[in-house]
Amino acid sequence: MIFGFIDEQRTVGHGVESICQVLREQGLQVAPRTYRSWKTSTAPARAFDDARIIDKLRGLGTGGPKGGPLPEVLYGRRKMTAWLGRNGFPGLSKHTVDRLMRGEGMRGLVRGRKVRTTIAGKDGQRAGDLLNRDFRTSAPNRAWVTDFTYCPTWLGFTYVAFAIDLYSRAIVGWSASTTKDVAFVEQCLSMALWRRDHAGRKVPDGMIHHSDAGSQYTSIRFTETLALQGLSASIGTVGDAYDNAVAESFIGLFKNEATATGSPFRTGPLRSLTDVEAITTNYIDWYNNQRLHSLLDNATPEEYEQIYYAQQTGSPSGDAANKKTA
Repeated sequence: MIFGFIDEQRTVGHGVESICQVLREQGLQVAPRTYRSWKTSTAPARAFDDARIIDKLRGLGTGGPKGGPLPEVLYGRRKMTAWLGRNGFPGLSKHTVDRLMRGEGMRGLVRGRKVRTTIAGKDGQRAGDLLNRDFRTSAPNRAWVTDFTYCPTWLGFTYVAFAIDLYSRAIVGWSASTTKDVAFVEQCLSMALWRRDHAGRKVPDGMIHHSDAGSQYTSIRFTETLALQGLSASIGTVGDAYDNAVAESFIGLFKNEATATGSPFRTGPLRSLTDVEAITTNYIDWYNNQRLHSLLDNATPEEYEQIYYAQQTGSPSGDAANKKTA
């Protein structure tokens, strides 16, 4: 601050010695050589490194469409450390990233509580729980978990269903509707099967389709649909808070990262089903292809699956395996 004052006085014609003399008369002991040493010294290396990182962090706030934020502003310190490591800053300490994020007022997203929307089917028999809280698989297309949530819009509630692969946590299918009927969850399943087949990652017979005990999933019609597709139905136990934990955890992310007010994916109010569909499409594309997942060693779901198929078949899509069995 004092040296800045000396700089200002020099710009209006005063000499360094005379300025320091006046300051000493006012009780501030400043020697001309101390000022000159400060003027010619270089900033410490950490200051330059911090400046580069801060510039990268600030770019997230304005690098999106129309100068808006990028989705990565949602990251906390651990995931931001991994993201920076993939974007030119390897070997950073999470403590360094935490310090710089706090300096920029960046906290990452704090999740809210999820509101349950499914209503248990009370009549008829339903499938057993084939997962029994074991939410890890050894390969893609061994088990999917499904669930749906709601999004309030100006025209009323819109419901969004998801199908999630337990191996990579990829969102393999989704659907949105203004009614939460059986056709709504069937559409999600149909999209998931089509996308997997279209990507050369065909679903094998007997794959587990797991859901909670909502009436849509326990209905006779949906149970028959699963059987016709060659899938094994699995229903979580009633009254178990963890029966479908992976799907519920993702829905918490979706509501906080995609549809909440202030989300990078929202450009305005949610007026209708169309707005929810647009946000969901953009969010899932980012989630599957760019969002880092701590469970996957900070890889994206798509990267994680490509690594698996490349190791098994030499093809990142699994096409080679399909051709061998055709």
